Amino acid sequence: REAGSDAGFQYDSWNREEEGNADPGGGTRGLMKGKVFEKVGVNVSTVRGNFAKEFAATINGASADSPGFTATGISLVAHMANPHVPAVHMNTRFLTTGKAWFGGGADLNPPIPYAEDTDEFHACFRAACAAHNPTYYERFKKWADDYFYIPHRGVHRGVGGIFYDHLECEDPAVDEGAAFDRNLAFTKDVGEAFLDIFPRLVRRRMDSAFTAQDKQTQLEWRGRYAEFNLVYDRGTLFGLKTGGNIDAILMSLPPEAVWS
Repeated sequence: REAGSDAGFQYDSWNREEEGNADPGGGTRGLMKGKVFEKVGVNVSTVRGNFAKEFAATINGASADSPGFTATGISLVAHMANPHVPAVHMNTRFLTTGKAWFGGGADLNPPIPYAEDTDEFHACFRAACAAHNPTYYERFKKWADDYFYIPHRGVHRGVGGIFYDHLECEDPAVDEGAAFDRNLAFTKDVGEAFLDIFPRLVRRRMDSAFTAQDKQTQLEWRGRYAEFNLVYDRGTLFGLKTGGNIDAILMSLPPEAVWS
């Protein structure tokens, strides 16, 4: 609205199908295309059922003999019209198999990096982590650096952020309910940190002048982003392996990209 756009989210709901499962769940995909957010998508889903035996062996707490799961999550990816505004990804999730755990994170993906933006993004998540555990930020920052990497290109997808998984709700030092509440509170704060920092970065850069070369840089960078999400991204693989909605799974792909 601040940029004079009347764009709004368009919502599509979907239901998952699984043979023999009366309640496999589903989700809602929100998609907006406008003057500032060239494409931004938000997925909210809760799905339940059984993993295929081979895939079950790769999932924490699941196995061929115990393939049942429930997964609920929120995922957001924004590709921006102005190449000086960073693209961004944020996800939070909760899964149950034979175990129960939280995961999530956020990472900043600027085609044209600014140290100021990178530093503020990391500072915001550093503060969110520090409020819960003094070791979280360094651990989860390294995890993001390791995860958001494109091996066949030898480059990182962006300038990092945090990434965590298997934050389990079983802690011998506290009862199960307390561990769940603690990890839920942290995961909620990850989402709140994102809502705090990203709008500020958008407002800072959305009116910046840019050149044709800046746009070309953005489109080539988007190609790298697409490569990561199609080849390495865990969420993409999870969605495909569990019969998710294809449009929702591929929502993260940029609206336009080039390879040169």
